[in-house]
Amino acid sequence: MSASPESLAARGPIEVRPARPADVEAIWDLLRGLAVYEKLDHLVTGSAEAMRRHLFGDAWPRAECLVAESDGRLGGYALFYGALSSFWVRPVLWLEDLYVIDAWRGRGAGRALMRSLATIAVERECARVEWEVLDWNAPAIAFYERLGAAASSTDWLRYRLEGDALRAVAAGEEAAGDRG
Repeated sequence: MSASPESLAARGPIEVRPARPADVEAIWDLLRGLAVYEKLDHLVTGSAEAMRRHLFGDAWPRAECLVAESDGRLGGYALFYGALSSFWVRPVLWLEDLYVIDAWRGRGAGRALMRSLATIAVERECARVEWEVLDWNAPAIAFYERLGAAASSTDWLRYRLEGDALRAVAAGEEAAGDRG
């Protein structure tokens, strides 16, 4: 039996705080909710335990997480990590996930998570905060644009090396059709 949307609604104030080890199972549930929302749940192969190692253990890379909490329940999270801008030689904060359950949307949880994330970026002297959003996700795009975010230039293409192609490159093998 699943909880009704009314029982999931945040009744008290929504507060943002750093995630704690005891939050990992709830964060994992939220992550699975994000995957379903994005129609990508078939790609989720990790586990709450693996997430725990990246957030609080010795796994590489180390990630950080903020959670939105109300009445002792989590209704949103922001998962992020640092990178480096080589041209600026300054850190960049990469936002991997931002998700707020439907029952909490419009209550300020997403804005509070982004405000906390921006505060961290400013304190750490980051050159920028970057993330991706699916091109069909009009509500998220509108939310980010209301915050003042802008889509980055379209003259850069994002590439990915994964699976068999990644293993082939690591083994020094030529990819199919490689001439150079």
